[in-house]
Amino acid sequence: MNRPPSPPSPLLTPEEGPAMNNSGFQRIHERESIDKVSMISETYETYEMSTPDLQVEEGLPAKKKYGPTDLRRALSERHVNMIAFSSTVGIGCFLQSGKIINQIGPGGALIAYFIMGTVVWSAMASLGEMTALFPIRQPIIDFPSRYIDESVGFATGWMAWLAFSFLIGVELSVVAELFHFGFSKEYLQSFNYPQETLQWTFGLNTNPNVWVAILLVVIFLMNLLPIRVYGEIEYFFGCIKIVVMVGLIMFNLIINALSVSEGRQSSAFSNYNSPNGFFSSQVTVGEHTFTGSTGHLLGMWSSMTTVFFSLQSMYTVSVTAAENKNLEQDESIKLATRKISLRVILLYMLLVFTVGLNVPSTDINLQDSHITSIKAGQNSPFIIAMVHRGVTGWPHLINAFFIFSAFSVSVNALYISSRLLHSMANIRNVWPESGFGYAIKSRLEKTTRHGVPLPAVCVTWLFGLFGFLGGTPGPAQVLGRMSTYSSCTLMIVYAVVSLAFLSFKKRTVDGSEDDPVIVQTNNGTYLNRNAGDYPYKSHLQWSRAMYGFIACVLVLFFSGWKSFLTPFSVQDFFATYMNVFVFFFLKQISAYHIKDQQGWNPLKWTRRVTMDINNPTVTKEKDFRRRKGRLHRANKKKVFCKENAARVGGFIWTWLK
Repeated sequence: MNRPPSPPSPLLTPEEGPAMNNSGFQRIHERESIDKVSMISETYETYEMSTPDLQVEEGLPAKKKYGPTDLRRALSERHVNMIAFSSTVGIGCFLQSGKIINQIGPGGALIAYFIMGTVVWSAMASLGEMTALFPIRQPIIDFPSRYIDESVGFATGWMAWLAFSFLIGVELSVVAELFHFGFSKEYLQSFNYPQETLQWTFGLNTNPNVWVAILLVVIFLMNLLPIRVYGEIEYFFGCIKIVVMVGLIMFNLIINALSVSEGRQSSAFSNYNSPNGFFSSQVTVGEHTFTGSTGHLLGMWSSMTTVFFSLQSMYTVSVTAAENKNLEQDESIKLATRKISLRVILLYMLLVFTVGLNVPSTDINLQDSHITSIKAGQNSPFIIAMVHRGVTGWPHLINAFFIFSAFSVSVNALYISSRLLHSMANIRNVWPESGFGYAIKSRLEKTTRHGVPLPAVCVTWLFGLFGFLGGTPGPAQVLGRMSTYSSCTLMIVYAVVSLAFLSFKKRTVDGSEDDPVIVQTNNGTYLNRNAGDYPYKSHLQWSRAMYGFIACVLVLFFSGWKSFLTPFSVQDFFATYMNVFVFFFLKQISAYHIKDQQGWNPLKWTRRVTMDINNPTVTKEKDFRRRKGRLHRANKKKVFCKENAARVGGFIWTWLK
């Protein structure tokens, strides 16, 4: 097999539109009239990741030259890992896990976290493999455009932007709710708590919206920092979260052992056994109660939607691709994709398992019959476990940590959504060719001298104003509906990504390790997934992508079953399914615009897909056994020696940092 020659890239003249910047992430499909009578020519330009030009002065090191719309490639592999981790770990696990335990029991909660964890992991692996090959500015838009249809890609981009933009307001609303921290005296007395009251007095007479306003300003300022500084801050935030999560796991194991030794619990797994049970005995929604297998099934469907909310931001790994440096050497996309999946799924399951040892699913503070809601810290099973044990002081600190977690996730939500909007602004066909829409596009694609997309940050930041809903009556239901909308929207995004990989897989072959990444066969040009310099290959990925696609569709379809109970809840129905209508509406609008057809009749539209596999990024280490994240012996003659010990230490550090 021979490597085919790379096709020349078509160029645009200044008269054809704004010049493309050096990082060139646009896909431009421009139809230009050559003959006024009948001839129409089409120009397709495929965008790819390119290194900025280097300016070299005599006696000085080379400097990168960036354009006015370029992001800066300044993130290392450890930054990518912790940005993704910090953006994922928030209120979903710490506050919503108690609701899941109450709905389906501690055992059912573990199953729900495992199922949805593997679903998101499968979709992430699909996205990770394609992004490692093509580290473009916004993979969530480009890959569906390349391998499904351009209108699907653009609609997916807008959906993802809306979901993460709403997430800013959701997390800030939770902050407002968390300031209402306090247990009733009757509840404390029932567990012989050593203090008469357990309530936050700090800011008790202050409107929670004041704190939301302060945090909104801080969030905005943090997103104006150069990406290198932002990455260091998020690395620090992520380390704090890991330490606290490990501490909560150890704490729950210790108090469980003490409770058994002191006779407070008959066994370590008493909350997993009768009368509490591995599964909850019933599921209650409003005035409706479901028992037996029906209750278990319905409870599992609702719980998986709630679990997905705590996992949805794992996609952040691919968002950072455009700001990654040394992708070939560090293999940061591959490692970050695997690290975030293993870290989050493992830590979440350990947290749910250990807290389930100490808090029964029947605890009154876990009970919530509302269809969708997010409550305050006194409803968190981790704080409830401390109250049951009579621990003082720490509940206040953990509630403060919950506020910190919600704040950090909102910071990352603004980062993700602003990059999404900036990448959309760099795609010409998403916007009108002239007029007000084009003027907006030309402003949104601008960046500061530090590479921060300031206009995109400002526009997206406005969604944080939804955070003030936390101070309105009934904030728990408002928060729940906003989180449901965000979760179901991103479920569509993950389903589309999985479908894009299934189409991408048709352009790959399993060739020889000695063959190049791009090979020429009798049937055309393909990617060789077995090539030594193929950057990231996920095993059984076709099956995993199919599993991720089917699971996302099924969970989305059944997630709104509660809204159909009498009385029918219009608000919850739209919170769950409105995103489906929005997606198809955006797809139709995008299809009409980019396909340049006469009229609005979809039957006249044709599928436009490039199936482009040109210019993949390859890794410099062709021996996959020696790549980062793999353990191999430096000295094959001796097992115990300094060289092998250093390799083991490096292997452990690679997966921990």
